[in-house]
Amino acid sequence: MIDPNVLTYDSNGLIPVIVQDDSTKDVLMLGYANQETLKETIESGRMVFYSRSRSERWLKGETSGNFLHVSSISVDCDKDALVAMVHPDGPTCHLGNASCFEAQS
Repeated sequence: MIDPNVLTYDSNGLIPVIVQDDSTKDVLMLGYANQETLKETIESGRMVFYSRSRSERWLKGETSGNFLHVSSISVDCDKDALVAMVHPDGPTCHLGNASCFEAQS
């Protein structure tokens, strides 16, 4: 896993995390983490984000039961963005969709 201490966080102390299904390779969502939630993610093996709208820690699945189990986290070359490969327990999107991203025609 990565070392949260060596990453480049934005002015709000956050780093974007692209979440991808490890089995299907589908992009599931985009979230943000701070140093504390990233450390918790690494320790627990479940994705923990920082909710920008609620200004608080957010364990994905805490309410719905649809946890995201982390298999790996990669950092980009600038150390300012992450890709988390996960195994979801169920739909990722709060609307009940597998992914927060839908193809537009």
